[in-house]
Amino acid sequence: MPALANKVYFNYGGQGPLPTPSLVAIQQSWETIQELGPFSEAVFPYASRTITELRQRLAPWLGVPPQRLAFTENVSSGCVLPLWGLPWHQGDQLLISDAEHPGVVAACRELAQRHGMELASLPVQDLLADSAGTQAAVLERLETALTSHTRLVVLSHLLWNTGQVMPIREVASLLQTRRPRPWLLVDAAQSFGSLPMEGAADAADIYACTGHKWCCGPEGLGVVAVSERLLAEGRPTLIGWRSLSQETQAGSGVHADARRFEVATSCLPLFAGLQCSLQLLEGQGSVEDRLALIQERSLQLWQGLQASPHWQPLLEGPPPAGLVSFTGRDSSRAASQTSHRAMVSALGQEAIWLRSLENPACLRACTHLVTRASEVDQLLSQLNQLAELA
Repeated sequence: MPALANKVYFNYGGQGPLPTPSLVAIQQSWETIQELGPFSEAVFPYASRTITELRQRLAPWLGVPPQRLAFTENVSSGCVLPLWGLPWHQGDQLLISDAEHPGVVAACRELAQRHGMELASLPVQDLLADSAGTQAAVLERLETALTSHTRLVVLSHLLWNTGQVMPIREVASLLQTRRPRPWLLVDAAQSFGSLPMEGAADAADIYACTGHKWCCGPEGLGVVAVSERLLAEGRPTLIGWRSLSQETQAGSGVHADARRFEVATSCLPLFAGLQCSLQLLEGQGSVEDRLALIQERSLQLWQGLQASPHWQPLLEGPPPAGLVSFTGRDSSRAASQTSHRAMVSALGQEAIWLRSLENPACLRACTHLVTRASEVDQLLSQLNQLAELA
């Protein structure tokens, strides 16, 4: 990973560095396209094969059949394209957790305004205890928040701000008992490439992923898994030639499977790049093996923050994945949002990169497979030194 050669990197939750083999795969794909002819009979089988192979590789990652997967540009489009094609009615309620990314919330707000629907909040951001306690609290709060008008629940699999894991399968099971049954939209930006997903992706109606974060693939390519129920009731929103069952015929109907949510031309070399990144991750063991490596470094960071007189992690127990959010202790001037932004800049001058968040106000560091113990020690040392100077 060339991007890691001159820095200590803790921003995998924002974007993962591209491995050299993936960069080579992208370059080779460009060259192949040009050699065959970018719009020739010779290139079309290559393009079809490249897309199909990636779809087939992703299916076991998400635990759903390939026909339930649609390629998108990112998580936002993966959420919005299926969501806006569902049957909505005035007075419906959209129940959104208070830990969702602003992009998804904004899309839901606009959808509600257009259809005369109301928004409601599901509080989960304050759930910082162990997984068993969190699961019980989420389900209890959801049970209380659901009404006869609730038609959508929006809940991330791995919260981008606190690093807590949400019980998606259990939430889906609860929703199945309700009539009418609400749709379940899951932002999987932080879970794809870090957590086991097959149970959650299969349980959700919309499970939207991106390849450029924990999978260390190229930006501009994501995938969304949709449920059979959504395929039966949902309609495409943006329609292009890739949405059509017969792409050269204007009168053709849309695909019966998830491809109805694909629109038009995509950058084919990105598919080759993500394919390579996934293969590299698979070479590091099972998803459980990879998660264990991620957790080893996140636990080291969490324990170091716990022991620090200046910093404290948000989560009360060891992180379930690689997201570690933290703030200054109450007695420290490093606890303010302004200090967080200044801390990011000061660490950057030492070639150590993490990020600050606004809600809740904190710093966030992400550990991955390639994070070294020495790098975690370096981050902790610099954090303590800078706090003492604040």
